[in-house]
Amino acid sequence: MSVVLPYLLLIVGFVVLIKGADFFVDGACSIAKKLRIPDIVVGLTVVALGTSLPELAVSLSAAAGGSSDMALGNVVGSNLINILVILGLSAAILPLTVDKDMFRRDLPVLMVTAVALPVMTLVGDYKIGRISGAILTALFIGYIILTVRSALAYRNAEGALALSEGEAPGEESEGKVLSWWLSILFVVGGAALIVFGGDLSVDAATDIALQLGVSEAVIGLTVVALGTSLPELVTSAVAARKGNSDIALGNVVGSCIFNVLFILGTTALVKPLNVASGSLVDQLVLLGVCAYLFFTAYTGRKLKRWEGISYLCIYGVYLAYLLIFTI
Repeated sequence: MSVVLPYLLLIVGFVVLIKGADFFVDGACSIAKKLRIPDIVVGLTVVALGTSLPELAVSLSAAAGGSSDMALGNVVGSNLINILVILGLSAAILPLTVDKDMFRRDLPVLMVTAVALPVMTLVGDYKIGRISGAILTALFIGYIILTVRSALAYRNAEGALALSEGEAPGEESEGKVLSWWLSILFVVGGAALIVFGGDLSVDAATDIALQLGVSEAVIGLTVVALGTSLPELVTSAVAARKGNSDIALGNVVGSCIFNVLFILGTTALVKPLNVASGSLVDQLVLLGVCAYLFFTAYTGRKLKRWEGISYLCIYGVYLAYLLIFTI
């Protein structure tokens, strides 16, 4: 096999993954609108799920192929990149204001996920089994219910306030509404592309790991994690540039929660994961990073530019650690 071919296949796999997720989200949103499901519910569930589908496809494919290190490394690495690189870059572009709901609901849940990973690893004797997967999945369902209920209550309160002031309540956005057959085709076709892209990415990443003589965990923590985090990177960077700090911050935190509770939970349910001893260090780094995010978000109720730059510097140090001590 050509030395360059695995790298080309990895890029193709990422493109197929992201395009498949786009098709899936468009089709699912169209079906939701036809069923008159509120936009806010669609955004908090279907769209959030859509941006996490690349990570899910890669982790499931890696676990099914016996590459537990890559499956877990993809989740941990994606969360590190989401917080340190994507959120750091977004805050460096424009300081991000932290919404009060982020403190009451999302950031505490993020901390729970960060604590749960090393605890489950140690309790399970370096194995994340189906019981742990079931617990994570149950927590994910509870988080979704809590988030949707909170969002609907906020929207109803805004509507009542608008009516009391003699204004017309805001209407649902039109969005892209497709025909039934086209919506179903987008969902099915998008899902197929996601599965194909996930398999292609994992196979290519495994070949790259063999070529470079590095572990699959390192490839999962870096190259694969960055590739599957591209949707979040684009969304948050554009949102920050336009001054939409709620979207930039919410996209990253929500994606991190999805990665652990939904992706890792689902993956462990399908195929229990054996955890390499070195992975515990990466999990503890993630725990420290989440704690730092909570602290910086708490001070001043915003993420300042210098704090965003500090996130990027921390990732640089972590990347140097991977290159020096694990390769």
